[in-house]
Amino acid sequence: MRAIAVSAFRAGPALVEVPKPEPAAGEVRVRVEYASLNPYDWQTADGSLDGQVPHVFPLVVGADFAGRVDMIGGGDNRFRVGDKVFGRAGGPPVGAGTYCDYVCVPQDSAIALVPLGLDGRFAAAIPTAGMAAAQILEAAVLRGHESLLVIGAAGGVGSCLTQLAKARDVRVIAAVRGDERSRMGSLGAAVTIDTTDGPASDALRAACPDGIDALADLASADPETFAAHAATVRPGGIALSTRGVAAGASLPAGVRGIDFRLDPTPVLLDILAAGAADGVLRVPIDIELPLEKAPEALDRNRTGGARGKTVIVLRNHGHR
Repeated sequence: MRAIAVSAFRAGPALVEVPKPEPAAGEVRVRVEYASLNPYDWQTADGSLDGQVPHVFPLVVGADFAGRVDMIGGGDNRFRVGDKVFGRAGGPPVGAGTYCDYVCVPQDSAIALVPLGLDGRFAAAIPTAGMAAAQILEAAVLRGHESLLVIGAAGGVGSCLTQLAKARDVRVIAAVRGDERSRMGSLGAAVTIDTTDGPASDALRAACPDGIDALADLASADPETFAAHAATVRPGGIALSTRGVAAGASLPAGVRGIDFRLDPTPVLLDILAAGAADGVLRVPIDIELPLEKAPEALDRNRTGGARGKTVIVLRNHGHR
């Protein structure tokens, strides 16, 4: 089958042929129709989990998918051949990703039925971004009427987080690169700040002169930049990083740092998918492209500035 894979950490991703996987007991094999791109994909290919979990090479990139169950492994299973499903492939080992024609996943992992009324491309865009946004909101202990600064708000996680926070009456300050005021405002941001030319400290102070209750930094890759953003958090607040830099950052007195880690669950997938099917949660798709263009998309995503989600389309290829 076709797949986008790397031969070693930090090697360039390429379109390759790999064996079609066979489902083990308790697994389902899914014929992938759509996959979506997340920063996690290229970070993993660059070795972000090296030494923490086993890896296999060639390492097939990707985590999120939507498609149809193609084969059932042995034993009891909650799915049937032909079911339309979506979810997040994990591991260990890392390397059985979703930028490919077929993927095998445990039936009790983060996989769920696609609800009626939800297009597969949108289902594929939900798992990582939607679950991360929902769990970030819980980790930041925001219940309503507080303020939340989101760094890197225009991407998939930020777009979902803005909507979910707005639904709780949280005041969202969205920090983005470029003029995204109209789009972020439509998602629920109260204030949008352009950080193209550097940190917008003055604009942030004007928007929240008394500081903010929580920071969700989805972009900063070093403790110093994260700490600069966390300086706007008032004592008793929370500064959360999705890049694992909070532990090494010098934070203001009384501010608690959190290095966020996603905990995927099928129940959370069901809740988010139902919200998307009902139009309560929108998952903005920036671009759709065929599998062979995925390596270029990964390289572009490394530079940041994502606007919504990139979806990889496989369903019309006719490849067996």
